[in-house]
Amino acid sequence: MRTRIIAFLQLMLIFPAALFMASLVLRSLGPPGYEPAHTAQQIVMWYAERLWTLKVLLFALPCMVLLIGTVALRSWNRGTEQHDTRGSLASNRPGWPMRLVSVTTVASAGILGIVGFHALTH
Repeated sequence: MRTRIIAFLQLMLIFPAALFMASLVLRSLGPPGYEPAHTAQQIVMWYAERLWTLKVLLFALPCMVLLIGTVALRSWNRGTEQHDTRGSLASNRPGWPMRLVSVTTVASAGILGIVGFHALTH
């Protein structure tokens, strides 16, 4: 149950940054006046008009996801090491919540890499 809560929390925290990154991609796919590029451009402009969104939604929240995910994955890894002596390896396969924690943690690292690279180059 704890892993499901962590997975849901990470999804909620990473969503604003993932929405922004997806909007950046979508706005370049089509002509600016047509959908979905028009809506994507409006989302990007909403983020750009507010400086707090760049700091909070694109940096602070992905940092939290990365930290929470790293701690959750390390504790899960320690738990599987203890079970390896008692059971088979097949019983230690991660369930969907732990896989989701892994995906969101890697995604947050990618988003932080993109945001950091952009901040260094501009």
